[in-house]
Amino acid sequence: MCATLRRMRINYKVGHFTLFPTSLHTSQLLVLHFLTPPHKVLNPKVTSFSTESSYCSSNSLNSENGFDFLEQFSPFKNLANSSTYTVITSNERRKIVVGLSRMIKNEKGYILEAFSRDFCPSFLVKIMKLIGNREVAFAFFKYVFQDYSESTVKSCCISAHLLAAGQLRLLAQDMISWIIRRIGKCRSDEIVEFMWREHYKYECDFSVLDSLMRAFLTAEMVSAALDILSKMRDCGLWPSSSAIGILFKLLLRIGDYGSVWKLFRDMLHKGPHPTNNLFNVMILGYCRKGSLRTGESLCHLMRKFGCEPDVFTYNILINAYCIRGWTSDALHWVHMMIDHGCNPSISTFSTVINALCKEGNMMEARKVFDGMQEVGVFPSTITYNALMDGYVKAREIYQANMLYEEMKKKGVVPDAITLNILVAGHYKYGREEDGDRLLWDLTVTGLFPDCLFSDVSIAGLCWAGRLNEAVTLLDSMLEKGIPVSVIAFNSIIAAYSKEGLEEKAFEVYNIMVQFGQTPSASTCASLLMGLATTGRLQEARNLMAKMIAMSFPVNRTAFTVLLDGYFKKGDVIGARILWEEMEMMGIAPDSVAFSALIDGLAKAGSVEDAYGAFFQMTRKGLVPNNFVYNSLITGFCNSGKLNEAQKLERDMRDRGLLPDVFTINTIINGFCKQGRMRLAVDSFVEMQRSGIQPDIVTYNTLINGFCKAFDMVNADNFMTRMYASGWEPDITTYNIKLHGFCSSRRINRAVMMLDELVSAGVVPNTVTYNTMMNSACNDILDRAMILAAKLLKMAFIPNTVTANLLLSHLWKQGLPQRALMWGQKLREIGFEFDEITYKILDNASHYIQENTECCTETTGKSLFLDFLMYITYDYIRRSKAYNDENDSSYELVEDGPCGSFKLVNKAIV
Repeated sequence: MCATLRRMRINYKVGHFTLFPTSLHTSQLLVLHFLTPPHKVLNPKVTSFSTESSYCSSNSLNSENGFDFLEQFSPFKNLANSSTYTVITSNERRKIVVGLSRMIKNEKGYILEAFSRDFCPSFLVKIMKLIGNREVAFAFFKYVFQDYSESTVKSCCISAHLLAAGQLRLLAQDMISWIIRRIGKCRSDEIVEFMWREHYKYECDFSVLDSLMRAFLTAEMVSAALDILSKMRDCGLWPSSSAIGILFKLLLRIGDYGSVWKLFRDMLHKGPHPTNNLFNVMILGYCRKGSLRTGESLCHLMRKFGCEPDVFTYNILINAYCIRGWTSDALHWVHMMIDHGCNPSISTFSTVINALCKEGNMMEARKVFDGMQEVGVFPSTITYNALMDGYVKAREIYQANMLYEEMKKKGVVPDAITLNILVAGHYKYGREEDGDRLLWDLTVTGLFPDCLFSDVSIAGLCWAGRLNEAVTLLDSMLEKGIPVSVIAFNSIIAAYSKEGLEEKAFEVYNIMVQFGQTPSASTCASLLMGLATTGRLQEARNLMAKMIAMSFPVNRTAFTVLLDGYFKKGDVIGARILWEEMEMMGIAPDSVAFSALIDGLAKAGSVEDAYGAFFQMTRKGLVPNNFVYNSLITGFCNSGKLNEAQKLERDMRDRGLLPDVFTINTIINGFCKQGRMRLAVDSFVEMQRSGIQPDIVTYNTLINGFCKAFDMVNADNFMTRMYASGWEPDITTYNIKLHGFCSSRRINRAVMMLDELVSAGVVPNTVTYNTMMNSACNDILDRAMILAAKLLKMAFIPNTVTANLLLSHLWKQGLPQRALMWGQKLREIGFEFDEITYKILDNASHYIQENTECCTETTGKSLFLDFLMYITYDYIRRSKAYNDENDSSYELVEDGPCGSFKLVNKAIV
């Protein structure tokens, strides 16, 4: 690895870098050289064509200032300028330009010039052959086929005949399929008539009918494809097995099971004879629809027709059982395939290991991982990634690191997914500095081959927080034609989604689709996460429905992302409905999905339902981890059921899980809430005895408990212990002490502590402000005004709690009319009341009804409260207006022919 490339790879965390060093792979250098604008005119003989744009980037190839470079090659120039004409992607456009420029350079420009004057079949075929690439030739045809008149369609059919006669049947099938899709089903009979008429001049009966059948299948016109099949039978021809397989796949996808079995019986009587591939297509189709028993029956039926189930057959069934969460049945099929003399492949073991990891059963996954090597099947990068991801999700970062070291020793090359798994694990559950060190190690040691360099470079920049540079690098690579996989796009999409920049995520996704990349399950989950993160759950549900309808790989991860979004928004009913939908679709929840469900229910106060989900999880054989137990323990402690919480802690130990500091902190907090401080201290002593070191949360919890019990001596003792343990007070510590001073009306001491925390560089939060504001409202007017001025000078930001405490003070100080008046003003600007707000306003209303002679005198204190209330009201009003302007409701619309989406503001629509 040369020094230039090495400098590029280690430069994630420092400075800028040269995007394309001289040490790039030879093929990449050729691409870069080929796409560099030449200094001379390619073909001086051809003066009627513009050549200065021939090698421009994909962006410049699109219409600019009304000029489209490709338009000059089209015989239908008046149609090419249509603003709705988006049948080719920017990537296809760039490749067409490169291909046509090569033709001009090789002095074949006269063919282009002749074709541009007249849509001639022979010239079209010559151009497509000279382009030399099926994908690019087909893209050129899509661009120039802009007139759907009968004469043009006939000319296209002749071109298809000529291509088939020239041993280019696949390209001919592409052409026919595109023509059918453009002119529509109603005119499809014309195509059949044109192609069949005088076809004998170019190709045989089987060739033309097979091409028509495949074209209709590509266009997903099943009935027309079945008609062609019938015509083949009438001519005494056997359809090809591969075409029949495509037909089976399409019928199964649309759920036409009657036609599936009719076609199967027809095939048995008239041919072709069933093959392993046909059976595998049928088994896969039924398994994807959730009919595993039918898939099993077909597997057993294979031997009756002289077919022996192969490794693909077994892998389809094993994967289907794993997706449903029936891992024990999957393992049964692994043993069955071995008994029948079929050796499991790396894919077999990787599927089972991944399923066990999703269940959280890391011990069994490791056994399978070790066992596969004993039978001579050695793990690949995919296998290592699956097991590594399992360890990370189980929060066993040490085991994931050990596996990575083992991977390196055995010479298995990591990829960008390895990088994402490990770095994410360290950032989420480990230490960020370890993640930075790992990122440095992966990029400096040069473990990645050149073919993965672009993916790893972009992923590394995203993890380093240099998202803009990652996008710039991606854009530059795309412009220069350097291969970029879906992994690189996914890294940027995920990074944007995590930041809540969902519109940017969709822009990158659309670029990915335009460059011919197929969305993966990770792509779908990341796009949904972007919408869920910003609370746009309805848009997320709409996107998921569209993705499922378009057969995108939407899996349990996508459902889990949405489930978590519903719980975070407080929509428990929506989360339950989504959970039921997931199970109805045959998608088995894994341990991560159950963790999200249990945590969401526990936080919503439905701890009994969460406990029921916990039992359902264990009955399915899924292994709960510390996160699941901690969620339940927190739920029981919050509901005052400390005995159940302690039972769960003992159950953790019995299952071999060690309670962590979060577990003990939760139990200590439960005791403190009930005022059982002796038991809280006993738990504190026990945690130290068991080797768990208290953290700042532990000390804050105990200090708060003693302050609420008015035991300031022990509160100060634990403050001293906290300093002795090396912990500095944080804002929570200061807020606890402030609340204690304010509750005991030691306002001067509270003000001194407020100054102390600011001097220590600790930033006050809304709890600090509201605590002090509440104290100011209870204090004498002069000192209250001084304290309020101090808070306003510190950029005090009011919130719902502020509004509630001010409304409460207005009511309690004999000003219920003012409380109701401000309540009405808040309601008019769309302020969302909580239960406390409603209770305060109800009390104020009852007070007025019971006391007809309320105080209406304007006092200094009433003016002070009105002043604070106005500041709060004005801030909430302006914040609401800003949020309404920037968080408008968006609608997902399809954008282009390749499955692209974009977010459109409904107000604009």
